[in-house]
Amino acid sequence: MSLFENDDYQWRETYFVLYDDTQRPTRQTLEAALRKLGRRIEVGDVQTDAEGRFESLTVVAPDDYAGMDISCVSGDEVAEQVGELSAELSRGVLTREDRAKIKRLHACTGRLDVYHFERNHSGAATEDEELLDPGSLLVVLDQLAELCDGVVVDPQSGTFL
Repeated sequence: MSLFENDDYQWRETYFVLYDDTQRPTRQTLEAALRKLGRRIEVGDVQTDAEGRFESLTVVAPDDYAGMDISCVSGDEVAEQVGELSAELSRGVLTREDRAKIKRLHACTGRLDVYHFERNHSGAATEDEELLDPGSLLVVLDQLAELCDGVVVDPQSGTFL
């Protein structure tokens, strides 16, 4: 079940991991990579295509009051978006590393959409306190990028992570 359908979770933001679709992970390689993160996260509802390649999954990080739905997109939609993202990301002041990432984007034909959710804490925190810890999000994004040799983009801010 998607976290979008779970009343205990509220969507916060979306991140992209763009990569060459030939590097799209299988279910086994993805689950093995996420298991490296330890007991901090729980992986469930893994969906694959007919070839055993990853399509979607849900990650929950109870201690971080966080969850993620991760899904795979490829084809024309990604190609079109890569051009738009490259133009947007090129507008600001770029480091040498940023320029290299923009060049890498042009070879990207696949995208992992990482929808980040906050678990409702119903009274566990005061109004001024926030229990959501982005730590699990950051380690999952890093692991996904490493697994498929991808580039992580925050489309809301137009920046690389």
